[in-house]
Amino acid sequence: MSQKQMKKILVTGAVGQIGSELTMELRKRYGNDNVLATGRKTKPSETLLNSGPFEFIDITNRETIEKVVDDYDIDTIYNMAAILSAVGEERPKVCWNVNINGMYNILEIVHEREMARVFVPSSIAAFGPETPRENTPQETVLKPKTMYGVTKVAGELLGDYYFKRFNLDIRGVRYPGIISSETLPGGGTTDYAVEIFYEAIKHKRYTCFVKEDTVLPMMYMPDCIKGTIDLMEADIKKLKHHSDFNLASMSFSAGELAAEIKKHIPEFKCSYKPDFRQAIADSWPKSIDDSAARKEWGWKPTYDLPTATKDMLEKLGKRYEEGNL
Repeated sequence: MSQKQMKKILVTGAVGQIGSELTMELRKRYGNDNVLATGRKTKPSETLLNSGPFEFIDITNRETIEKVVDDYDIDTIYNMAAILSAVGEERPKVCWNVNINGMYNILEIVHEREMARVFVPSSIAAFGPETPRENTPQETVLKPKTMYGVTKVAGELLGDYYFKRFNLDIRGVRYPGIISSETLPGGGTTDYAVEIFYEAIKHKRYTCFVKEDTVLPMMYMPDCIKGTIDLMEADIKKLKHHSDFNLASMSFSAGELAAEIKKHIPEFKCSYKPDFRQAIADSWPKSIDDSAARKEWGWKPTYDLPTATKDMLEKLGKRYEEGNL
């Protein structure tokens, strides 16, 4: 199958944690006017709004997607709109509707219009208690225990089906927890790894909703954005996998993260009060084998725990001093 050029890009979920920073990087690379940001109801930031086109759409309503795709002559979609794990457990029907019916709408539109490419992210939530937790393999048991995880497995299978059945160029990665200095997370189980930085700077204390020894795979946002775009720009002839690449960067416990922050803010104190998200975290891997991504498209992360922590605290600290946190 030939690889078409990406020229006009649509990002769904562009107001979200990953989508907001992904949109800005795509605009830098492809030109502001060539990247359409979309959201459902959350007001976009001034930066997002002033740097390029923005429209409100609902991916569960196919007509709203079709209108912007046709109006802006879109040939590539990054489908970042999703209901995440913790919110998905509280609202499972909404989670299914957005993550599966919304994705189906997008795949159908891409297929019918013979568009260049589509990115549909998966997550470590696709794994479950039966999955090996250490160095989780690329090919492994996928039996998640959350609705979010169920939608991610179904999404991977749907993506592979459209690739094989219709020659649709669909790509995706299994994201670990994402740490960002720009946008607050939106209802995931790994949110503590972002919240802890804000609380450390503002109040010098944090109550973590998972246990101190809970280890999960994490990634700093610049690596997340780099990996996403690198995969989309990779030569399709080199890709043996498509919708389900394991993607890894670093793994650490909640306690190790708190200790790293304490090196920069000595008076910081972290306590632990696990809630319902602990059970979700316990069903996920501790570390990931991403050798397929490294081999097939040259994936390599830049940040580790010390460098990510230092960068986060510097960026958030500066914003706090300026009164913007």
